[in-house]
Amino acid sequence: MHVHTEYSLLDGSNKIKEYVARVKELGMNSAAITDHGVMFGVIDFYRAAKAAGINPILGCEVYVAPGSRFDHEINGGEDRYYHLVLLAENNQGYQNLMKIVSKGFVEGYYYKPRIDIELLEEYHEGIIALSACLAGEVQKNLLRGMFEEAKQAALRYESIFGKGNFFLELQDHGLTEQADVNQRLIRLAAETGIELVATNDVHYTYAEDEKPHDILLCIQTGKKLTDENRMRYAGGQYYVKSEQEMIELFPYARQALENTQKIADRCHVEIEFGVTKLPKYDVPGGMTSWEYLNQLCFEGLERRYPNPGEELKERLSYELSTIKNMGYVDYFLIVWDFIKYARDNDISVGPGRGSAAGSIVSYCLGITNIDPIRYQLLFERFLNPERVSMPDIDIDFCFERRQEVIDYVVRKYGKDRVVQIVTFGTMAARGVIRDVGRVMDLPYAFVDAIAKMIPTELNITIDKALKMNPEFRKMYETDEQVKYLIDMSKRLEGLPRHTSMHAAGVVISQKSVDEYVPLSRASDGSITTQFTMTTLEELGLLKMDVRIVR
Repeated sequence: MHVHTEYSLLDGSNKIKEYVARVKELGMNSAAITDHGVMFGVIDFYRAAKAAGINPILGCEVYVAPGSRFDHEINGGEDRYYHLVLLAENNQGYQNLMKIVSKGFVEGYYYKPRIDIELLEEYHEGIIALSACLAGEVQKNLLRGMFEEAKQAALRYESIFGKGNFFLELQDHGLTEQADVNQRLIRLAAETGIELVATNDVHYTYAEDEKPHDILLCIQTGKKLTDENRMRYAGGQYYVKSEQEMIELFPYARQALENTQKIADRCHVEIEFGVTKLPKYDVPGGMTSWEYLNQLCFEGLERRYPNPGEELKERLSYELSTIKNMGYVDYFLIVWDFIKYARDNDISVGPGRGSAAGSIVSYCLGITNIDPIRYQLLFERFLNPERVSMPDIDIDFCFERRQEVIDYVVRKYGKDRVVQIVTFGTMAARGVIRDVGRVMDLPYAFVDAIAKMIPTELNITIDKALKMNPEFRKMYETDEQVKYLIDMSKRLEGLPRHTSMHAAGVVISQKSVDEYVPLSRASDGSITTQFTMTTLEELGLLKMDVRIVR
């Protein structure tokens, strides 16, 4: 119900595949994902859970501003934000959750992607809310001894989400203040009729992951393990717990435990994959997209091949019919249009590369400048009816003026329908060893020497390096300090470390992008999708590779 995965960046070390496997091992039929302010991992989690026969509960632990999400000033003594857990009960709730999370980044970003009460009132349908951890508004007021304020906050949330759709969250990680707050939450539930739910604030998979997770927090905050005043999750209780462990934690709140299953049974979201959601090209003169594409292609055929014979016409007609049958007519018009804009405005465009060069349609439209007939290139390598996947045209533009092309596409289709794509930087083998070594306060030269034992090859892992490098393996087996460094590094290896904007990827959608995917904000302030290029393709969205050449 309250679970942070690796996509709570540098805060969760709970890898989705391991998490789902652990849930399956414990015999649970449902599991949730509620990362901090983001939905980066929901599709990976959804697929993994479904494959394991587990009901995926898609959610997010959002940051609620105390006032308006547009306010970037905090009054004296006021909190910057409160935590609140939102779970999608159904597809309407999933759509609304994407809207809420997106607007947190696009409209409410101030230290964190903040939302507000206004957004919750607008997009509450299909969402179940939980009062979250000690950082929730209700709990913070209870911690301060402000029972009436906590009560009013709880009743306000209940009025927004509706009776039976807001729950007071009990947690127990061995903290004294949590035990005190739990007793006050029980009293609050009795006075308001708002039901309780018992959760564990999961940040790592297994109990033994406490130490690597503590190191991860140090990486996030730039601290060392020896620093006294640093962020830590004390007590080692933030792992995936069994049903029996939860029963033992809450013997006084059996109904709260039962409500966990009741909420899980209510949550069912079905995500559609493989159905294309292409935008429509605005065709001139009352023609259909199909008629216009045919006209452009046959005009282009005459330009490319003066007096073309029947064989060329048949090849073009075959490609066009394949494109029509696969539903990609508008795709080719969209690509043709922005390449035409670039050429009309003296922006250098590459000749085309990859399998798109095998298409006579691409050649006749001027998308590519490589003759597929002369070079005997196969169309089927580009588009094959037996292997349904989106066409992939890589287009190179002059590096100084690429943004002009993107700006044109934004003007034509609307800034809400054209967004650049997120990518994740991960904690790779050498880098994670250096990070962990710094946190452990080991000598730089010592850690650097160990890191350099990792071969510099693509997709290398620490385990592969241990097999490939006998000297590295020997150090690992004979030196306890090296073994501890490497074991901690292996648990964190592969975790996403930061987000950035994909160098070339742009998505163009038929509706506002946040109807299909949640949005985020890159480090430079630009808006990106929260899903990667691969996931966007799986969801049927049109993505373009708008590359740069120098």
